Amino acid sequence: MIPSKKNVVVVEDDIRLRHHLIKLLDGPEDITCLCAVSSAEEALEKIPAYRPDVVLMDINLPGISGIDCIRELKKKMPRLEVVMLTAYEEEDNIFRALKEGASGYLLKSSTPEDIYNAIRDVYSGGAPFSSHIARKVAQYFRVERTIEDENEKLTAREKEVLRLLASGYIYKEVADQLEISLETVRTYVKRICLKLHVRSKVEAIIKYRA
Repeated sequence: MIPSKKNVVVVEDDIRLRHHLIKLLDGPEDITCLCAVSSAEEALEKIPAYRPDVVLMDINLPGISGIDCIRELKKKMPRLEVVMLTAYEEEDNIFRALKEGASGYLLKSSTPEDIYNAIRDVYSGGAPFSSHIARKVAQYFRVERTIEDENEKLTAREKEVLRLLASGYIYKEVADQLEISLETVRTYVKRICLKLHVRSKVEAIIKYRA
């Protein structure tokens, strides 16, 4: 069985790293690099046209930042999965990126296998980031609002979908568990995000755990 192709766009201003990622993403049979750009401005122009599944986004770009780029992309493509690339574990910037809709992050020093797994993970509904970043986001939600009040807005099925996602199930596994289609799971996640006033499934999951 041929695995599903994950179409990726790279946004990275360092030319050596950009070329390295292009070459790296040519390796797996289930991942394809559609294009690689050097700025957020170019990304905002090309990504809506290419419509990738996953974007690897440098967090610190010249001009428009990677974080601001996510905000603009999410307005046009709310289901786009974005993994931030960072040289160091910059907690505040990673936290801001997650709030804007990023699905996770990778250190630029990550191994090829870590990069492949992160792409596969977000494509399947996962969220690659460390536990202490998760705690930081959870603390933010505890201060801003309480999950108990907002959870009442969710239907029983929406709560079940969120519970399974928070338990580590990917979208396909949620669909199998509940005997519904993958597209129905995505629709539930969209409704959950709207009701909980969050930008992504990552925030919804962390908010559920808070």
